[in-house]
Amino acid sequence: MDKATPSQESITSTVNDIGLAGWRDYLEMTKPKVVAMLLLTALVGMCMAVPSLPPATAVIIGLLGIGMQSSAAAVFNHVLDKRIDRKMQRTFKRPMAKGRVSNANALTFGTVLMVVGFVLLYTLNALVAWLTFASLIGYALVYTVWLKHATPQNIVIGGLAGAMPPLLGWVAVTGEVHAHALLLVMLVFTWTPPHFWALAIHRRNDYAKADVPMLPVTHGINFTKTMVLLYTMLQVVVGLLPWLSGMSGYLYLIGSLALNLGFVAYAWRLKFSDEKGLAWQTFKFSIWHIMGLFVVLLGDHAWYAIGL
Repeated sequence: MDKATPSQESITSTVNDIGLAGWRDYLEMTKPKVVAMLLLTALVGMCMAVPSLPPATAVIIGLLGIGMQSSAAAVFNHVLDKRIDRKMQRTFKRPMAKGRVSNANALTFGTVLMVVGFVLLYTLNALVAWLTFASLIGYALVYTVWLKHATPQNIVIGGLAGAMPPLLGWVAVTGEVHAHALLLVMLVFTWTPPHFWALAIHRRNDYAKADVPMLPVTHGINFTKTMVLLYTMLQVVVGLLPWLSGMSGYLYLIGSLALNLGFVAYAWRLKFSDEKGLAWQTFKFSIWHIMGLFVVLLGDHAWYAIGL
């Protein structure tokens, strides 16, 4: 009598599984790894906006607000891309694609994140709140709904939304747009096409099956490899601008050159080698590359501005 019947145990187990799966599904829809990388770039923008340490309140509220708005954009992306996700090997197991989360629940979740994030940022200043909201619209609607299906240059144009967090971090602390903040945006903006096109090469058949006009589908893999190489070379040039403008010092110059030339080396191999899996390796390196670049920026700022 003390033991639950098999049917009771089965019901309890099912309820627990659904609860756990639901929590994981909602977390997955926020794309936490992507958001974490965006928040790193926002934090660097915050730190570089002031000579010493930024106010702790602005950092905490700013990161929470930017993180929530970025998570909301990711959730809306899951909703709007559900049909495409079902056709692609990389994404067919996503919660929306598998029907584990309903449209209504996902939209409610995303809206709550969006509104709370906006309110938090508005307590800092109106400019950062509206700029972050504009970035959300740029990614969730302009890129996902229109650009992604309209042109093979979708990621070049749409990448601006993903490049905004350093500027958002800067504005969260200062309340104004500065030329140095725009340089930080340029670093991410230039990095985005070769980063994403490396993935698109690796997943070319997926995009073709889903009828998404990514560059490897419309112009071929060889042409896309050329564009990856050219953009990584452009990244080297753009990477010099923070040093040339006096924004950063020699620590950044050395670190950025090492990282950017490393990216060029991967792109060169990708272009002129038929090594299997190299596109995926290039994509993975690009993630470490952008994280390393902003860590070097932060370290350089700490060394010269704070006096470490």
